[in-house]
Amino acid sequence: MHRASATERIERREAVHRVICRYMELCDVPSVQFSAEELGSLFTPEAVWEGVGSDYAHKFGRRQGRREIVGMLTAYLPPSPHFRGNAHLLGNEQIDVDGPTARGRWVMEQLSRYEDESAELLVARITAECEVRDGTARISHFTTEKLFATRLDEAPRLLESNGKRM
Repeated sequence: MHRASATERIERREAVHRVICRYMELCDVPSVQFSAEELGSLFTPEAVWEGVGSDYAHKFGRRQGRREIVGMLTAYLPPSPHFRGNAHLLGNEQIDVDGPTARGRWVMEQLSRYEDESAELLVARITAECEVRDGTARISHFTTEKLFATRLDEAPRLLESNGKRM
């Protein structure tokens, strides 16, 4: 049995970090050089993507396989008119490496402006199990759970109702 060196563990951890950051970047709107093929390549062939918790289990459900995952994700991305702008910010990263597999956890903030001009701040817990081979990580199981959401387009009206003006 080969025990991974400290350097190998660090390299695998960095590979997981890169795949999750690239995933989030591809889901931003506008995205720089979006490619559905590249988005699919970030997942293992039989990967699972699912919403968990009371809000997201119903909203997103469970998707399995690259084609199904990419189909669901691209339904929210241009040319779909869902988002006018969307940015994902990751924090609280924790990645545990166990040989050729790794499990990461993040808190994600998503700032979105929709086609109807409404805006929202959303916070979710992201968990990703990954396979790491030859310095490249691929997501084998991705979950997202909504922790918090608030409409941002309501802020000016709320401030005005409290006697304050922006």
